[in-house]
Amino acid sequence: MLNSTGLEKRREPPAQPAHEVAPRILNLPEMVAELPEEDQERFHRIFYISEVSGALAPPEAMHDWIRGYFGSVEAVSTQQIIKVTNLVSWEGALYNELRARRPLEVRGTADLDRVIAETRNDPFCRPLEGTPADTFGRVQGKHSITASNVAKYDGSHGIVIFDEHHPLVLTRERVRDYIDTAWEWGRQAHAADPAASYFFFMWNCVWKAAASLVHGHTQMTLTRDMHYPKVEFLRRQAAAYCAQYDADYFQDLLAVDRALQLGFRWRSVDVAVSLTPVKERETLLITSSLNDDLKDAIFTVLDTFIKRLGVSSFNVAIQMPPIGPAAEDWSGFPVLARIVDRGDPMNRTGDIGAMELYAASVIGTDPFFVAEALDAAFQEQWMESRL
Repeated sequence: MLNSTGLEKRREPPAQPAHEVAPRILNLPEMVAELPEEDQERFHRIFYISEVSGALAPPEAMHDWIRGYFGSVEAVSTQQIIKVTNLVSWEGALYNELRARRPLEVRGTADLDRVIAETRNDPFCRPLEGTPADTFGRVQGKHSITASNVAKYDGSHGIVIFDEHHPLVLTRERVRDYIDTAWEWGRQAHAADPAASYFFFMWNCVWKAAASLVHGHTQMTLTRDMHYPKVEFLRRQAAAYCAQYDADYFQDLLAVDRALQLGFRWRSVDVAVSLTPVKERETLLITSSLNDDLKDAIFTVLDTFIKRLGVSSFNVAIQMPPIGPAAEDWSGFPVLARIVDRGDPMNRTGDIGAMELYAASVIGTDPFFVAEALDAAFQEQWMESRL
């Protein structure tokens, strides 16, 4: 059922006493305890939460510096840390009170815009001369064109090059075109090599997100034999979850997100902010096919990230069942888009270190703040569509 804003109503929990906790990551254990029994059961078979306090004793010489950055010495003397682990995907996140309680801040882009302007006239600005074609040719979109990647990740590895140089200048029409062009490339690559059935779409925006060229572009691959390990692992884990609980993992995950006010349904797409993000502000978009609703939802998330949350570098990935026949059972596996903020590209500090690579993600953004911003953006988009 849709409410007056066009978003599916979240299931309202029973009336809570006056002490009901606010939706914030540091209050997650209390929030889960207040959920209806059915939602608590779903939560605990997918997630595990633990809490710990970190203590330190700073010398007096540090007190002024601490007060300047954190407000008081007491704020750092004892720190609350929440650890959330997804028991199905085995992704995990560590939230520190000092970072997670901070509101979102919009960052300026003047320096980034200058750097981007200085990179004009790169090979992507003249793709027919500066990039190779695939052996089956190029796919021409309304706002983009494909090229073959010179240094390939896989046997079939292409690029969608935008006709707009600035990677953060996005419109709904352009995002649709970029994804449509990538998908048509996948179809043609599969026709040229029917043994390659597993399509993967990736969008790395500027160098902080691992883009080798600033000019706006996405990439896509088509691989043989089986899907990439992380996609295949998720498929197997979802199948094992179904066998164990006689339930759909993705639907249960979304139900938990909605119950916690971290997700909602928009048109045919489920929008959810991850409790165990790979990095900051990770948002999941789940639907049944690579349809226009999904493309529009990807645009809305990116537009919200850029204009409301100050994001200037991001990754987008689309994980989906194979194009052609496969030996594995992909029934129940949706089309899943994952979008994540990669931090300020003008900051030399990397956002991923040994913890993220080999242990768990350290997160400095409260997912509930992100969910609030996305909820408002999707509501506004629905209202604009009614005008």
